[in-house]
Amino acid sequence: MERVQSAEQFEQLTQRDQFTVIKFDTTWCPDCKNLDRFIGDIIAEHPDKEFYAMDAEEFQPIAEANQVRGIPSLLVYKNGEKLAHLHSKFAKTPGQIKEYLESL
Repeated sequence: MERVQSAEQFEQLTQRDQFTVIKFDTTWCPDCKNLDRFIGDIIAEHPDKEFYAMDAEEFQPIAEANQVRGIPSLLVYKNGEKLAHLHSKFAKTPGQIKEYLESL
C-alpha cells in the first residue's frame, strides 16, 4: 500500500471522483501491524477503491481535522468529502473491515 508523503498529496487523493481509503497508522502500533497482515487480501477484493496509508503522528493536523482518535483507522473519501470512518476499536479483524467496506 502506497504511503501518503505530503498534505498536498492527501488533498489530491481525497478530491478524486472515486473511493479513496486512507489507513491512518503509526510505526509503533501493534494493531496496525496486525492489520497489515491481512489487508492485502481485502484490497484485492475491492478493485473499485484505492488504498493508501498515512502516519497519524507525522500528519497530526490532518488526523485531528478528520477526528482520528485511535489507530488504525480507515477513512473513505470521494470528491473531497469524508464518507465513512472505521474507528480503531472496530478495525481489528478481517470481518470487521470487509463489512465496513461492503457497506459503502
